Amino acid sequence: MARFRYRLQNILNIKLKMEDQAKQQFSAARMQLDQEEEKLQALIERKQGYENRARQLLNGVLNVREIEDNKNAILTMDSYIDAQKTRVAKARKNLEEARTHMTVAIQERKTQETLREKAFEEFLREENRAESKVIDELTSYTYGQRQEG
Repeated sequence: MARFRYRLQNILNIKLKMEDQAKQQFSAARMQLDQEEEKLQALIERKQGYENRARQLLNGVLNVREIEDNKNAILTMDSYIDAQKTRVAKARKNLEEARTHMTVAIQERKTQETLREKAFEEFLREENRAESKVIDELTSYTYGQRQEG
């Protein structure tokens, strides 16, 4: 039996590498989003700490300076949180782009694999035809030899 060689194997190999790269990019984008979300959560928790402190400052002896500093800290945290929300949104957008890119790469690889499978099936049909032809020739030769003999 002859050996099967797929003419477009190089392209299939490239598609596999592209898919791996797309998966790595997706993974990196996912990690980046997770980090940005963790930072946002930390900022929100820090702001809640300042808000709890503000409630404590309003009970008992009032220290205007401390209350004002705490209010400024809360306002600063609000701006940090807004900036971090922007970073999270950007990381989500990057993740979606990476997901789209990965999906396209997977589809292209699957297309190439389907083409390879079809080429292999055609190869097997050709091999079966050639084998049948050889068997027919042997049968005809054997039958012809018996008729002569």
